Amino acid sequence: MTKLLPQRTVKQDAPALPVLYAKALLPQVGGETLPNTEYVRPDIDVDLAHLAAYDQVCGFRLTDELPATYPHMLIFRLQMALMTEKEFPFPLLGMVHVANRITQHRPLGLGETYTARVWAENLRSHASGRQFDVRGELSVGGRPVWTEVSTYLRRGGDEGPSRSGQLTPPAPTAIWRVSGDIGRRYAEVSGDRNPIHLHALTARLFGFPSAIAHGMWIKARALAAFEGRLPGAYTVDVRFKRPVPLPAKVGFTSWRTDEGWAFELWGTRKPRPHLEGSLRPPHLALDEVVEA
Repeated sequence: MTKLLPQRTVKQDAPALPVLYAKALLPQVGGETLPNTEYVRPDIDVDLAHLAAYDQVCGFRLTDELPATYPHMLIFRLQMALMTEKEFPFPLLGMVHVANRITQHRPLGLGETYTARVWAENLRSHASGRQFDVRGELSVGGRPVWTEVSTYLRRGGDEGPSRSGQLTPPAPTAIWRVSGDIGRRYAEVSGDRNPIHLHALTARLFGFPSAIAHGMWIKARALAAFEGRLPGAYTVDVRFKRPVPLPAKVGFTSWRTDEGWAFELWGTRKPRPHLEGSLRPPHLALDEVVEA
């Protein structure tokens, strides 16, 4: 259903990514509320070469339908523009992407023309800080065909209870070797050049011993494992648990549930979960708040 929000400022398109990354380094005024701003990008035609590059990096077959995670490429620049506004309450650097829910309401065609919208809402408290949602929508002819909720955490407060003891990973149905350059390869197609994903040297500046894989690449790679079993409409919901250090060897597990499918991604060297998720019909996702 199309949202109804009063007196929202609408901005067409967004600045180029290098400009947005430069803005991310500048101090923000901040505040106690999320900006009442909606970014809109109309008349989007999917570039076949870009789609092919994305499919190759993420493990999808190239067809005339878009993978459900691909529209994230079409709204990423709008998200960046929104979260680098001076009035945004948190700096972009240091925010943690903790969850992502995508609903594909019908198959998305390569030859269609889309309009993208992005806005932020649901600023709320969290045991480890504050949490909010960045929502995205793709529409055709005024009707939403794809929606996304990306949940971000700004740390600041108690970390909450930690899991102790030995964790037992499920038996993997597949073992994936994640190459050390996957962060750079995904950055090429996504535009997400956060330094924590590119090189060990730049990742160490932010407290990571090595570069880590993009969360949305992990989600896309997991979704690609279901190709041939996906319905025309579905919701794919994930929680990002721990970063995947690069390079890595990880175990992927999926199993049937009453609602559809569940899946997890674990490290093979240490019993640590990296991702947990589910695939289910769209009507079962409703519009609940995503909690980390």
